[in-house]
Amino acid sequence: MNKRYLKYSFFLGILAVFFLTSCSQKKFHTYPKVMTGKASWYGPKFHGSATSSKEIYNMYDMTAAHKTLPFGTFVMVTNLNNGRSVRVRINDRGPFIRGRIIDLSYAAARVLDMVGSGVVPVRIEILSDLSYDLDSQKFALQVGSFVVKKNAQSLKFQLDQKYGTVYISEFKTPHRIYYRVRICFNSRDKALLEAKALKKQGFEVFMVEYQD
Repeated sequence: MNKRYLKYSFFLGILAVFFLTSCSQKKFHTYPKVMTGKASWYGPKFHGSATSSKEIYNMYDMTAAHKTLPFGTFVMVTNLNNGRSVRVRINDRGPFIRGRIIDLSYAAARVLDMVGSGVVPVRIEILSDLSYDLDSQKFALQVGSFVVKKNAQSLKFQLDQKYGTVYISEFKTPHRIYYRVRICFNSRDKALLEAKALKKQGFEVFMVEYQD
């Protein structure tokens, strides 16, 4: 092996360790439960594009981007200018402009009445009872996303041999329909365990909250 290959392998190993440890987070003890700062929003330009969590961004969903909070964290965001509040789920990274602490979807921005102003002061409260610790919360592993429905159906049939909770979730954008193959689990721990097994089989897996 040459030195370049060894350095590349070492770098991949570090990335793998970082990924596994970050995915195993369940608590948010390192984060203050209440934060204040400025919020912005993003919409049409990113609608239909992949987020940092690999979900497809839908500007009409109640979601948001945060620099560090784990994906799947629910937070209550309050516009300090008018007192309006909205609950959103973190599924993306950002904003990357100094002084801003959260980037809201267009739908969430409308609830807060901040579309026109663009940037407003907000208070963010972490909803710990909804973020991974809620007993009734279900999670899904996405193991494939296709634009050809037959390919999604083929993968579903393959996974049905082992899992009885495989389903296809359709997501429509202005240009196409994505057929997302997902496996539902009753707990986050079970989903994480199966995610490791599926990764060893070569699947590109990521976890999302369960939704049809």
